[in-house]
Order: sequence, then C-alpha cells, then structure tokens
Amino acid sequence: MNILIVGSGGREHALGWKIKQSNKTGKLYFAPGNAGTAETGENIPVGVSDFEGIKNIILTKKIGMVVVGPEIPLVEGIHDFIASVKDLKKVKVVGPKRSGAQLEGSKNFAKEFMKKYRIPTAGYITVTKKTVSEGYDFLKTQKPPYVLKADGPAAGKGVLIVDSINEAKQLLTEILEGKFGDAGKKVVIEEFLSGVEVSVFVVTDGKDYKILPEAKDYKRIGEGDTDRNRPQHGWHGCNLPGTVCRTGIYVKSGNTYYPKNNQGNTRRKTGIQRFYLFRIDQRRWRTLCNRVQCQNGGP
Repeated sequence: MNILIVGSGGREHALGWKIKQSNKTGKLYFAPGNAGTAETGENIPVGVSDFEGIKNIILTKKIGMVVVGPEIPLVEGIHDFIASVKDLKKVKVVGPKRSGAQLEGSKNFAKEFMKKYRIPTAGYITVTKKTVSEGYDFLKTQKPPYVLKADGPAAGKGVLIVDSINEAKQLLTEILEGKFGDAGKKVVIEEFLSGVEVSVFVVTDGKDYKILPEAKDYKRIGEGDTDRNRPQHGWHGCNLPGTVCRTGIYVKSGNTYYPKNNQGNTRRKTGIQRFYLFRIDQRRWRTLCNRVQCQNGGP
C-alpha cells in the first residue's frame, strides 16, 4: 500500500520512520515533509491545507492510505473532503472528520464533552467579550497561577499561565480583542493543576480500542520553568513509558474513561481516536485535554 503522510514536523518524521518498517507499506510520501522525512520517503511540496493538491497526490501516486499529522487540516475537514470525492472512496484516512476534530479545534468543546460524560477535568469557565465580567469574577475564586486558553487553534501560543490576577485580567481582555485572532473569540479560564503530566494514548476504529504506552513530557522552557507561554510544548522532550503513571490510574483512565468517551463520540458519529493528557497531583488526577489522534484503520 502506498501511504501519504500529511505534515512537516517531527511528529510526521516519527510516524513515517515507523510506518516504513511495516511490510504492508509500499511507497511512502510526505506533503510537504521536511529534511528528515526526505530520508524516509519522498517529499512533495504541497501544503497541509491544500486539499486539491493532496487529492492530486492521492490520484497520481495511487495512495491507499492518508495519515494526517497536524491538527489544522483535521479541523478544516481534510477527512470530510477525501470522503466526499468519488474517486477517493476507497482511500483510508487516519484522522477524524471535522466533527470529531472539534476536540482539538475547540477547548470549550472538549471541556463541555468531558463535563457531559463525567470525565474528571479541571474547573473552568468559558467567556466571550459579552461575558468578560464573569471571567473576572471567576479569576477571583482561583488561586495563582491563573490559566487562560484561547478556544481555537493558535499555533501553539494560545495557552498562558500567569501569577498576577491583574495581568490575567489584562491578558484575558487582550485575547478577546484579537491577540490570537479568531482563536480567541472565546477564552477558557481554567483551574491550575500542578504535578507530573502523563499522556495516555488510545487507538480505536470507533468501536474497539487499544491502549498504547503512556509518555511523560517535559514542558516549560527556561531555567526554573520561567516561560509563561504555552507550558505544554511536547517538543521540549519526553520519555516513554512514563513511569510516574501508577497502574491504578492508568487502568482507570484507559478502561473506564476511554469507552465512555468512545460512547459519546459514537452518539455524535465522529468515530474519533485520541489520547488523554493527565495531570497527577498527589492522589488526584484529572484530564487536561482530550486530543485528537487518529481514526479509520492503519497499516
């Protein structure tokens, strides 16, 4: 099977490196790829949001499966697009449709989803320009540091953690007034969770699922964790498996809360797959986010 991996980062390089090892893999292509992926397969200079260009690659290179790495094309509906093209009906897509990608595309949607299905998560409120005063009141109920998250995708810059409530109020206003563009039309103000973070990965076809090894990321950059902007960058380094994850928490998160989420997604007909990101603080654990990972089979 010829496979196309959409994306240009380290994630796509890692996916390609492993996928190439399968004896079911024919030719491997990347769009647009990077210097590393060029050593693994063939790079084609087509952007991740150029759906027509991606369609042409699928047709000309006889692609049997498309693996989507970045969140943006998923949020924009790349899976829906491929499914809508008659000549691409048999092409498998690893990545949710637009409806499922909302879990990554909207932090408010993800929080509401977790609340509805009683998945433990940090306390929060979502505000807009019209309800910004409610945000100010919520901040007064929290202890520092304060967590502000632009609702939509913001190129990894949309999460801010600050120690001063006055600064938090100022930044909240700035986000709602366009600091992160349309991504900040809504802002999720969230309870700060301290402790060690663990990602639990799950792969599913919408019915059955398999739990993969958990991982632990190292987050804030700068000596003494001085960076206030986006303290959840996975590229700062990680180790796998994340040995800090106790068996009881791991089993509960995977075998109790994943089926519950999968049930919620089945009702919405999203058929998505994702990983969980947990913060463990002494004896408590709660979901930080519910991130889209993949859907619809693999090699």
